[in-house]
Amino acid sequence: MELLQLQYFLTVARLEHVTEAAQSLHVTQSSLSKTIQRLEEDLGVPLFDRTGRSLKLNEAGICFFKRAERALFELEQGRQEIRDLSSLKLNQLELAVTAASRLPDILREYRRRLPDVQLHVQMLTTQEMVTLLRRGEVDMCLSSPPIHEEDIECQIVCADPILAAVPLGHRLASRTSLSLIELREEWFVGVKRGFGTRDLVDTVCRTAGFEPRYVYEGDEPARLSALVEAEIGIAFLPSTARNPREPIQYIPIEDHQLVREIALLWHKSRYISRAAAEFREVAAGYFSEHSQ
Repeated sequence: MELLQLQYFLTVARLEHVTEAAQSLHVTQSSLSKTIQRLEEDLGVPLFDRTGRSLKLNEAGICFFKRAERALFELEQGRQEIRDLSSLKLNQLELAVTAASRLPDILREYRRRLPDVQLHVQMLTTQEMVTLLRRGEVDMCLSSPPIHEEDIECQIVCADPILAAVPLGHRLASRTSLSLIELREEWFVGVKRGFGTRDLVDTVCRTAGFEPRYVYEGDEPARLSALVEAEIGIAFLPSTARNPREPIQYIPIEDHQLVREIALLWHKSRYISRAAAEFREVAAGYFSEHSQ
């Protein structure tokens, strides 16, 4: 049994399609099929139920998938640990975020401390982030909401009030606070469902007796303030996302607890590299300093 066979097997099992798996692995379909066939011959049983080029794990495949995934996981952990022992200059950090309003400041300090670490940051929905964390494809997450699962460590680092953001010419712009129900006839701009702040806001609005009406739904939270300024709609924005240079009024909500929690997440059983541990320290320190 070869390591390459396990890698190919896991990719096919996740994608359930030979063509897509071959494209993902940058190999030919025939090469991929032959590799999977050799693995099944080594094991003495088929691992997939086949329909054309689509494959689905059978009972034996499901059993073997768990073991193969764990084996490659442990090998990757060993590789990271050895890399840490040899040189931090060769290290990298895979980061996933659902809460990015203060990420530039955090990354600036992180870069100052570890200028040689290669960074890769992805803005994802909560479910996408958790999936990659469990697969070992990201090292650390900055998430809102926190995730409380048996296999995930969760360190809450910030309680961040969510405010109503309105353009300066809006009918409510002079208010120092407002009731949530006063916004029931407004049009909103926001991120798509699946992002923590959007899901929290929608839930709280429903408890107040209305469903927010969205004129814009996107996956770039930083764009929302520009849409508010352009009077496309109003928005619910976290306090940490405020920009005092923008012509926008941020108004507290007085009768509902609209507060998002921001947390650092990492996998309980995965080796935490020095690069990831340093990010955890920088991010926790930043929020501790700026929440006082």
